[in-house]
Amino acid sequence: MSEHHEDHWHAALRHIRGGELTGQTNQTTGMTRLEAVSGKTVGSAKVWMGQTHVAPQTNSGDHHHGEAETAIYVVSGNPVFVFAEGEKEVRLETEPGDYVFVPPYVPHREENPGGTEAVVVIARSSQEGVVVNLPSLWAHVDVNADVNADAEGGSAAAEECA
Repeated sequence: MSEHHEDHWHAALRHIRGGELTGQTNQTTGMTRLEAVSGKTVGSAKVWMGQTHVAPQTNSGDHHHGEAETAIYVVSGNPVFVFAEGEKEVRLETEPGDYVFVPPYVPHREENPGGTEAVVVIARSSQEGVVVNLPSLWAHVDVNADVNADAEGGSAAAEECA
């Protein structure tokens, strides 16, 4: 076996301490995203993971995460996840210990109607935290658009959200 052969079965584990999370990722108004596991931070190829902090009495902007599936775990606070179902706005009211799944390309926003900061842990099926900011929950989402282009007046990028 070659000395330079990459051994995927014996790669080093990576430890990211809570204080090492970086805000150098895509952001949406009304929230702060912190990146922990990504292609940038640890060289991951299929997963992005981090935290989102939503201040009290704050709403995020409407956005989606491109082709990435997103899983959310509520750590603290009572964030509300809002999405459109036809003409109706649907609100998922959560509490610590709850999980939320966001399918690819689904426009949504996070709200924190409470008096304390809401913190969630996010995992995405992408090495980068894709975030496409939108003007509304009902904005047209072009699933064939390049994630580095603008989305109906909102900014899009292939780096991080919830």
